[in-house]
Amino acid sequence: LIFFCGHAGTGKTTLAKRLIGPLMARTGESFCLLDKDTLYGGYSAAVMGALTGDPNDRDSPTYLQHLRDPEYAGLMATARENLALGVNVMVVGPLSREVKAHRLTDPAWLQVGDDVTVRVVWVHLPEAEARRRIAARGNPNDAWKLAHWDDYRTRLFLPSAAEYPELTLFDNAAPAGQADALLDSLL
Repeated sequence: LIFFCGHAGTGKTTLAKRLIGPLMARTGESFCLLDKDTLYGGYSAAVMGALTGDPNDRDSPTYLQHLRDPEYAGLMATARENLALGVNVMVVGPLSREVKAHRLTDPAWLQVGDDVTVRVVWVHLPEAEARRRIAARGNPNDAWKLAHWDDYRTRLFLPSAAEYPELTLFDNAAPAGQADALLDSLL
């Protein structure tokens, strides 16, 4: 079970997609990629459209209160089903609350057996670069973040290696060869 966590625009999904093929090749095992936005994007759009009139809202207090936790619960239930079937899982999502609470390496919270190896990668970029990437990708789901950046940025944090030893910190602005070193560490 490998988590790719971090704030919006840091490249979590791109990095996970880049590494899944090499991971399968080097381990000879199957992996399933579970991206929160892929699994729940359409559902959340319908619900937020009904609740607020804005189907692209993924950051307002209404979203955070009503949809965030159920999305993550479904994401983790899907991950557990795959693990039970013997399929390795890569989970992509911000998961910042869970990281802050050190939950992603807690087998009891994850509801996985002790036989499941868990790795957590925190993908980060300097704030200005993440904001530039968010603006450049033009995803309507990011409109609230960009319009309320001063509020959104209060949720941004960079875990320290000392306080979060369970994390592999990955600077996505680092030279391309760093991804190879990350792959080695995940193995």
